[in-house]
Amino acid sequence: MKRAATGSSLPDLPESVRLVVMDVTGRLKDLPGALLPVLHGIQDALGYVPEAAVPLIAREMNLSRADVHGVISFYHYFRQQPAGRHVIHLCRAESCQAMGAVTLEKHVKQRLGVDFHETTKDGEYTLEPVYCLGNCACSPAMMVDGELKGRLTPERFDAWLAAEAS
Repeated sequence: MKRAATGSSLPDLPESVRLVVMDVTGRLKDLPGALLPVLHGIQDALGYVPEAAVPLIAREMNLSRADVHGVISFYHYFRQQPAGRHVIHLCRAESCQAMGAVTLEKHVKQRLGVDFHETTKDGEYTLEPVYCLGNCACSPAMMVDGELKGRLTPERFDAWLAAEAS
C-alpha cells in the first residue's frame, strides 16, 4: 500500500536535479514496482541519487521518505554522493576469492586509499564491491567504467593504474 510523503516542504534542490527527478518519475511512476526503475533512471542521469532529492521522489511516487531511503540504503548499487571519474567494481564472489581476490582487494584499497563505497580524494576513482561479474574463468576480475578485466593481480592492477595516470 502506498503512503503519502509526509510534510510539504522540500529541500532546496538545484533546478537540474529537480528536472531529472520530475522527468524520470513522470515517465516511470505508474509501472508496477516503479521505485527501482525510478532510482536507476535518476542515478543513470545524475550519476547518483542525491539525498536531498529523496523527499521529491517520495512525493512524486506517493511513498514515505523512509520507503525511498530504505530502498536506496539497502541496495549497494545506489550512491548518494557523486562517483569518481572512474568506477571500479571489484568482484567478491567465491571464484574470485579462491583465485586471490582477497589479497587483490586489500592491495587496491591500500593503493587507492579508500574502502568500498568511497571515492579517492582527487575524485578519480570510486571503489565498489560486486558479487559476480560472470567472468569466473578469468578470476579475479574487476570492471572499470563497464570494461571487464580478468586475471588480476596486485601487479597487474598497479600496471593498469599507472597506464591510466599517463
